[in-house]
Amino acid sequence: MISEIHRLPDVLTTFGVSRSHIYQQVKDGLFVKPIRLGKRAVGWPSNEISTLLSARIAGQSNEQIKSLVSSLESSRGSYENL
Repeated sequence: MISEIHRLPDVLTTFGVSRSHIYQQVKDGLFVKPIRLGKRAVGWPSNEISTLLSARIAGQSNEQIKSLVSSLESSRGSYENL
C-alpha cells in the first residue's frame, strides 16, 4: 500500500542526481516509472523509492536493480494508471 507519493524534487534530493539522470535510468530500466497524478503531474510511490534506495545502498548490481524495478512495477496493481 502507498503511504505517500514523492514528486520529482523530492526524488532528486533523495538520490542526489539530476532530472535527466532519473529519466535516463527509467529508460534503461534502472528506476521505476512514475505514476500519472494528473494531466501534467507525475510522482513515485514512497515504498518504491525506499526500496530502490536501499538496494543502491546495499550495492546491488544493475542487473539486480533491473529485476527489482520490474518486480516493483508489476506489483503496482490498481494504482498504476490513476
